[in-house]
Amino acid sequence: MKRTKIKSALSNKVIGQEICLKGWVRTRRGSKNVSFIALNDGSTINNIQVVAEGESFNEDVLKKITTGVAISVIGILVESKGGGQNVEVLAAAIEVLGEADADEYPLQPKKHSLDFLREKAHLRFRTNTFSAVFRLRHALTFAVHKFFNDKGFSNIHTPIITGADAEGAGEMFQITNLNLENIPKTDGKVDYTKDFFGSKTNLTVSGQLEAELAAMALGQVYTFGPTFRAENSNTSRHLSEFWMIEPEIAFADLDENMDLAEEFLKYCIQYCITNCADDLRFLDGRLENEEKNMKKEERSEMGLLEKLQFVIENDFVRLTYREAIDILRNSKPNKKKKFNYIIEGFGSDLQSEHERYLVEKKFKKPVIITDYPKGIKAFYMKQNEDGETVRAMDILFPQIGEIIGGSQREENLDKLVARMEEMEVDKDELWWYLETRKFGTCTHSGFGLGFERLIMFVTGMKNIRDVIPFPRTPQNADF
Repeated sequence: MKRTKIKSALSNKVIGQEICLKGWVRTRRGSKNVSFIALNDGSTINNIQVVAEGESFNEDVLKKITTGVAISVIGILVESKGGGQNVEVLAAAIEVLGEADADEYPLQPKKHSLDFLREKAHLRFRTNTFSAVFRLRHALTFAVHKFFNDKGFSNIHTPIITGADAEGAGEMFQITNLNLENIPKTDGKVDYTKDFFGSKTNLTVSGQLEAELAAMALGQVYTFGPTFRAENSNTSRHLSEFWMIEPEIAFADLDENMDLAEEFLKYCIQYCITNCADDLRFLDGRLENEEKNMKKEERSEMGLLEKLQFVIENDFVRLTYREAIDILRNSKPNKKKKFNYIIEGFGSDLQSEHERYLVEKKFKKPVIITDYPKGIKAFYMKQNEDGETVRAMDILFPQIGEIIGGSQREENLDKLVARMEEMEVDKDELWWYLETRKFGTCTHSGFGLGFERLIMFVTGMKNIRDVIPFPRTPQNADF
């Protein structure tokens, strides 16, 4: 018999019909006379109740139906007589597909800490919290592709293996197939000509530079792929392997870049509100319960759903770095030295605490900061006439801090070369990047969005390790 998904069964479209359900048991309660089984198959956060009359089933079969067991149920979908659900299934046949020893199965029907569930990452998808998070991750993935496709962008698969350090930061994972027990050397240095690619290579930190090349022919492109950073950071906002979305647009200046980024974020959030209402309602309630025992000043000022709606309905505040520095320098936390990093003046690098102050305390809206000092930004950013700042922009969100970083790119070959020399970026290594400034250069812009940070914002999860299936962090590559 063809299987009916629980999401479809709960829509009341097949009442009175015999259906076949397959899923995992969340709970079973009842007596010898009747058992009530909560069944979930991942198609929705909602369970369906299966009613099994004791006289119709072998007692040995019912004893095997414990939390975590996979079963197949054939029965009639009827309107529920009890509270808590509109429909239920009167079981005629139940088959145990996969047993789960109740003494060993770690996800019993009780509250588990997120730390514990990270240790059980192979099973945590089965909890309400993580099933909701990863359905939303899928929805956001689809929304990203739909947004750019509908706007005529081309998706570009940029290389994961690269010889270039896009940011010039040096925090890259090196890859090699050299024998580490017997590394070939010439004049005391590693001879990379003997390595697989004939030169030193790494895992990419960004697909931006290659995406720029494509934008110079296709007009508007975007990448969406894994990126890697060997930063020894164990904060709740950093991963060693994460996913980046990076559009690049020819003939677009910084203002057009900001407009696109704001529209993009609002689109993705609205898509989730429209298509993932049940999951968001659950996560909204989860966040409220999680914060009940926190001090008032530590709680979120808005519920999850309220916060998402607020972002969609409000224009983002736009201000320059100089304006942001003036606000921060004159703020109470700065004057009373409550910031961990005191703002002295122009040139200070904004930390998460400063970004969150601007968003959550000062403006109470998402904020876009532009025109940063060139000394704290990457070599490829368009230099302003003042000689001190670049046409950069960062979008700051409540609780997250920076969610998007972007810029107008420097299209002038002489200025780009001078900046690379100033920052000691290898021109020979990026000869191909420089050639795009020799052949048909033009104004162009782009930005990068850390996908996991967007998922954190939409789901209300507070640790980035809880929005990616199998987090990669320092000293941890389990699963």
